Amino acid sequence: MAQKEYISPIGKMIISADDNALTELSFSESPCENSENPITEITEKWLDIYFSGKIPDFMPPISLSGTPFRLMIWEMLREIPYGQTVSYGDIAKQAAEKLGIKKMSSQAVGGAVGKNPIAIIIPCHRVIGADGSLTGYGGGIEKKEFLLRLEKEYR
Repeated sequence: MAQKEYISPIGKMIISADDNALTELSFSESPCENSENPITEITEKWLDIYFSGKIPDFMPPISLSGTPFRLMIWEMLREIPYGQTVSYGDIAKQAAEKLGIKKMSSQAVGGAVGKNPIAIIIPCHRVIGADGSLTGYGGGIEKKEFLLRLEKEYR
């Protein structure tokens, strides 16, 4: 397992990857060992492009571990286009349809979104409250606001 520090415009991030895929990308002030592998390098390149205001034309390989529900929600997050937002309620409606049930709670979706292990690349920052409010971002609302502004400016 390799871990590398990445200094972004909104704070230090930790890139964690095994030999095959990215396993975590999170905001952290904790120290890490700073070991590299090809996956940490490609993730760093992806982040450099993203923070320069461009849309990366590649995706680091990703390995996710979670409940079937969380995996489904995280896959839905990956489908949110750059520079756009959706509400927790929108995702809940889509999830209910996929599961063949009448209704899904926005809070259940929020719980899964909040456990997203790969910040930015799996764009949980693009999920907002039904009233357009910037709610719930593990990195902090100011980071969410920065990321949304970055994407709108360069869309």
